[in-house]
Amino acid sequence: MSETTTGKESTHHDAADVASATGEHADLLAMLANHRRFLRFTTRDLTDDQARQRTTASELCLGGLIKHVASVERHWADFIVQGPSAMGDFTAMTEADWARRADEFRLLPTETLAGVLADYAEVACRTDELVATLPDLNATQPLPKAPWFESGARWTARRAVMHIIAETAQHAGHADIIRESLDGAKTMG
Repeated sequence: MSETTTGKESTHHDAADVASATGEHADLLAMLANHRRFLRFTTRDLTDDQARQRTTASELCLGGLIKHVASVERHWADFIVQGPSAMGDFTAMTEADWARRADEFRLLPTETLAGVLADYAEVACRTDELVATLPDLNATQPLPKAPWFESGARWTARRAVMHIIAETAQHAGHADIIRESLDGAKTMG
């Protein structure tokens, strides 16, 4: 799948499983695709410098949001398959770990908008193939250690996918505000 900064995107997946997904799997994939489309659309026709620009009181920028959502999706998809080891122990993170995590919200000088959009497209294809072929959305994994998770809690694959959808939708809204503040462009309306 290719991705450009014009906001045009391919919706074709090479995996026949994605196209043949039915029922709840298809519904989850359709909802996720819709929110991804809104998020990507906010970056249409932007330069790398514009994608790095902060336009609100927040530290967020459009390129950083794409990076962050791709990272979140990658980690939660890995969690579905591998469990908490895919995400690590948040209670053991150092200051350097938190600084690297903060860079996830920025489009760094060595990065391009086209590059982070391409990475996001690859992550999306992988997630879509995983969700389409999940044999049991009720399968659970223990959550990783983190101050924001209840100790000993478990999430189903369904809940992890729903979290990816919620994260994408929330940040698509953030992106729309950032873009409108940047140059007046809107995703809708």
